[in-house]
Amino acid sequence: MTAAVTAMITAVVGVLGTLFAPVLSQRLTARQRAEDAQVAERRRLFEERRDAYTAMNRSSRQFHELLKDALHRIRDGVYTELERDQLEEARREYRDRYAEAQMVVPERVLDASRAVNEVLADIDAAVKRLDRGLAQDSESAEQTLLDLKEVVPRLSAMRQLMRADLGVTE
Repeated sequence: MTAAVTAMITAVVGVLGTLFAPVLSQRLTARQRAEDAQVAERRRLFEERRDAYTAMNRSSRQFHELLKDALHRIRDGVYTELERDQLEEARREYRDRYAEAQMVVPERVLDASRAVNEVLADIDAAVKRLDRGLAQDSESAEQTLLDLKEVVPRLSAMRQLMRADLGVTE
């Protein structure tokens, strides 16, 4: 190769490099933005799921505790309108958190939350019947308290699934 050909090739490569540098830079920037957007979306979905889990866990445990308290008070004959209102508020809160979770959590967590919901809904209905004096055959506050204990392992299983889904391991 002659010096003129080498100079010409060097000039062409230099011009092409100058022309393509902004295009290449733009493509790399666009790719980085797309990756950043994906990371941000994954983070948003993770936080949404974590918030739903936190709210669901808190509301189901609160509802459980107030059902237990209501049964003790019904048994002792000291169940008041204030406790009825608190229980109803906890039931509504639980229902809302359960409905929200249904939209953002995986099926295995929904299955666990359904198992919790079955027990809590049945116990809530029994509390209302007992409070109104319309208990079914062999339905009592004592028996319903025993039935309520069925939810404890279900709450634990639900919580463990939620934690595993969030990547919390111990």
